[in-house]
Order: sequence, then structure tokens, then C-alpha cells
Amino acid sequence: MTFRRLFFSILYLGKPRWDTGISPPELLAFIESHPPGRALDLGCGTGTNVITLAKAGWQTSGVDFVPRAIRLARRKAQALGLQVDLRVGDASQMAGLDGPYDLVLDIGCFHSLQSQDRRRYIDNLVVRLAPGGTFLVYGFLASPDFKGTYFTPEDLANFGTRMTLVSHQYGSDYGVVQSVWYTYRKND
Repeated sequence: MTFRRLFFSILYLGKPRWDTGISPPELLAFIESHPPGRALDLGCGTGTNVITLAKAGWQTSGVDFVPRAIRLARRKAQALGLQVDLRVGDASQMAGLDGPYDLVLDIGCFHSLQSQDRRRYIDNLVVRLAPGGTFLVYGFLASPDFKGTYFTPEDLANFGTRMTLVSHQYGSDYGVVQSVWYTYRKND
């Protein structure tokens, strides 16, 4: 087990700070303005957003590399009587997740990957995203005050060469960290 996987597995023994149980307004706005289709949540954690999408009529899949997170997500979905596809796996490889997906959602997974995994992730994402499909991704921007992981200029260039940037919305988290939502569309 890698250090990263061990670290996240330990965090899921409790309740990680990002596991709020509330879907963000950016996702809710997307759902309201798009008809249901197929959705994939990369780094889905305990399934909050997979469940939100399924309740809105989306056929949903989620992947996370922490088995406990997926077990908790399955329990939540079963308690609500929802049919969702939840898998333990590597978000950069997307094994068994064939698509095409009308929406691929990533809230904080991509920016925590190592650089070689980021390239693989983008390659796999583009293959699985339907023509005209949307990639909605949330993460952090580099800052002198921020010691965590973030989008690099290379990441943004790689996204931009494979998809069209539709919009971005800046925010801040933890008081000083610049966060951002990017919405990309795969060209037809």
C-alpha cells in the first residue's frame, strides 16, 4: 500500500474534512441545467455526489481507492434504494469504467495525484467522456501560503488541448487558499 493510499485510508476511519455530506452548488446548478445522462464521479469518497446525481435521474458510477469509503457509499445508496455503480479503484486508470459519460465529476481528486498519474488520468478521461460531454473539476491553485496539492500550469494546458474550457469560478477555502471550479466540454 502506498503512503498516499494509507494516509487516505486512515482519514476515512473518521470523517475527513471534505466529507460534508452536502453536494456543492456548482454540481446542483449543473444538474438543474442539464438532462440526466450517464455520470462518473472520480474520487467519489462516501458517495454524496453519486447519490445526488442518482436522485436526479442520472445513471451514476463512482470510483475511489479507499475501500472503506466505497463501503460507506454503498450502504448510503442501498439505504435510499438507489442503483449506483460504486467501485474500489484507481481514478487515474478508470479500469472497467467504459463510458461514454455525459458528465465526469472530480471534486479534489485530480489535484492530489502525482504528475505521471495526472497524464494517465487525462488520457483516460478523454476516452471515456462522451462527445459534447462535460468535465466538472474542483481543486486548488498554487499559492505561496498553500503547502498542499494544486493544479499546475501544465495540468491546465493539458486539459485545454483535449477539451474546451467553458467556464471557471474562483473561490477560497480554508481562508487563504484559492480554489477553482473548471467546466470543460469535450469537442464533438
